Amino acid sequence: MSADHRFTDATALAQAFSTGEADPTEAMQAALERMERLHPALNAVIHPRPERALAEAEASAQRWSRRRADGDALGDMSDTGVPFDGVPMAIKDLGCEQASEFHHAGARFLVDLGWRGSLDSHLYGLLRGAGLVSVGRTNTPEFGTTITTEPDAYGPTANPWSLDRSPGGSSGGSAAAVAAGIVPVAHGNDGGGSIRVPAAACGLVGLKPTRGRVSTAPRLGEHRGGFAVDGMLTRTVRDAARCLDIISRPAPGDPYIAPPLRPGESFADALAAPPPSVHIAVSWGTPGRASQPVRRAVEQAATLLSELGHRIEPDTAPDGWYSADLTDHTVAVRTVGMAAELTGWAERLGRPMTADDVEPANWWSAELGRSLPAAAYVGALEELARWRRRVMAFWDPAREVRAATFPATAVPAAAAATRFRRGFDLLMTPVLADVTPTLGCLSDPVDGARRVAELATFVNQANVTGQPAISLPTALDADGLPLGVQMHAAHGDELLLLAVAQQIADADGFVSLRDLPREAALPDAAAARAAREPISNVHGEQEREATLP
Repeated sequence: MSADHRFTDATALAQAFSTGEADPTEAMQAALERMERLHPALNAVIHPRPERALAEAEASAQRWSRRRADGDALGDMSDTGVPFDGVPMAIKDLGCEQASEFHHAGARFLVDLGWRGSLDSHLYGLLRGAGLVSVGRTNTPEFGTTITTEPDAYGPTANPWSLDRSPGGSSGGSAAAVAAGIVPVAHGNDGGGSIRVPAAACGLVGLKPTRGRVSTAPRLGEHRGGFAVDGMLTRTVRDAARCLDIISRPAPGDPYIAPPLRPGESFADALAAPPPSVHIAVSWGTPGRASQPVRRAVEQAATLLSELGHRIEPDTAPDGWYSADLTDHTVAVRTVGMAAELTGWAERLGRPMTADDVEPANWWSAELGRSLPAAAYVGALEELARWRRRVMAFWDPAREVRAATFPATAVPAAAAATRFRRGFDLLMTPVLADVTPTLGCLSDPVDGARRVAELATFVNQANVTGQPAISLPTALDADGLPLGVQMHAAHGDELLLLAVAQQIADADGFVSLRDLPREAALPDAAAARAAREPISNVHGEQEREATLP
């Protein structure tokens, strides 16, 4: 490439392709070289696909060349119909199934079986349709059930900011790949903070979309009680918006459909102008729930938003937002879900699952789920529904910002009549309750679960409500490591989240990935290879064996 594009975003890289400043083949070669070189230190991409990725990048280069020759490549990339044609991405090895690609979900028994996907998921089809090219699949904790990425099957992924720290989880491999400059965007999913936590730990933008915004077709329906949703980890807000435009296409039969945008509108439109002044509640939880560094990060972000003209209400949260009952009921849903997942694998494999197949924490979870009667599961869902209705009254669904954002003719009469009702537009909280933990801290067999529960006290709520939430990289801790703050909007209102997030970014409120001590933190690959095999020896693109049914 004629310039160093390692730490540009996907939007800028696609623009460089459109003008001929950069070439998709050369960009992919650079991504693959960096992936290989950094693998011994990071262990982020565990299933590389270099030959396929290069072939797809070469096809993209040819398309861009034809567009330039025809005069169709200039201007907005979205006009081409493939807005990120040739841009490298990574796919989390959990969900987003790809035909014939390894798909192990961090589970040792699937590694031993050499399990591969048998079809392209609806989501992967949308990403490929936008021109994105996968360099490979990224590391994840087993079945994505914790907020660090340290599976027994593949070992820990390190945080590019400091190799002794966790990159978060469960989308930690994806976050590490984006933060380290391997790819500008990566797939993740969020069933309990699993996009937002890695974004906070790695200094990225992590948007958890509204429930039903991203389809789980064709394999999954009400995934994990409706808690889980797919999304993307990005370096910039504009990439988050463009990616959401790409992946928010429902499939027939989806159990949930998020409120649609108006015809012709896009999430990227939210970034065109600063949002109007909105009402933002700020909460650090009950006393002692957030550490001082985390609290300072939230206060700093709130101060900036106040200076930008927004109305801030400190120490304010929905009634019951931190209820212990919420934890109890989500445990019931998650453990029954774990039991059902293992039962499903037993049926596919034609043999019982045993404690030797999965990690102890997940086996314990499945055992607890099996012990609960069906009435307890249904009762937990009903209790969570009642809790959800209570807390969601905190957000005014017909607020003034809607009238300011959309033409008056687009605001229903009932909404226009009530739009001045008192209500909050956004809730700001920490993402994690403390600074990014060291590797091993959260996977400790004695205290790991307790530490996870303490750290994750601010993320489960949005999974239960189904509302959108975004993690933004607004501060560094005393060790120079990123801290994320989180904003929640009303159900279906990613437009407002993205608009305010872009406003913070435009005010220089984000940590720059260029602050990351990349070369100092990441050891020379030759030395690191003494402790770990090169990535090409983990899973090369050997002959595809038959996929199990």
